[in-house]
Amino acid sequence: MAERKRADARRNEQSLLDAAADAFVSSGVHVPVREVAAKAGVGVGTIYRHFPTRADLIVAVYKHQVEACAAAGPTLLAQFSSPHAALARWIDLFVDFLVTKHGLAEALQSDAGAFQTLHAYFLQRLVPVCAELLTEAVEADEIAPGLDAFTLMRGVGNLCVGAELPGYDARRMVGLVVAGLKAVP
Repeated sequence: MAERKRADARRNEQSLLDAAADAFVSSGVHVPVREVAAKAGVGVGTIYRHFPTRADLIVAVYKHQVEACAAAGPTLLAQFSSPHAALARWIDLFVDFLVTKHGLAEALQSDAGAFQTLHAYFLQRLVPVCAELLTEAVEADEIAPGLDAFTLMRGVGNLCVGAELPGYDARRMVGLVVAGLKAVP
């Protein structure tokens, strides 16, 4: 019976993290906890049992999204016949993460140490995944060589900075960049 509770607790935590990430994207990191709980289908007390403070929830969402983005790279390479298509889909996921990350970064600015640690974690986990996708696309002659993962990720990040501005479509701008990576025959 105790094992079942632990499995239920893990499922609740995953639901909470997914719901919180969605809520942060749509309403910002200051969304009421009751809205996150409702999206996750749990009570407010369940959130506080897993994440005693809003900062705990924000950090957990950040790490959860980093891990999901990191895990997606190899999965996409296996699913798509084209490494460029896998890279493009991964960049879409990365853009979703970045849109959330900007709100998370704003919320964490008061704790520079925590922000620095999370940023290092982000780079450590995601730069190698992007590098693998780029390498596969270069080896398949789908993109020109010479672009490193950190530069691409930084460029995508810069294009996402204005995502909240009216009339600015970060996803379209990033899509143009990714399309521009294709090697010209």
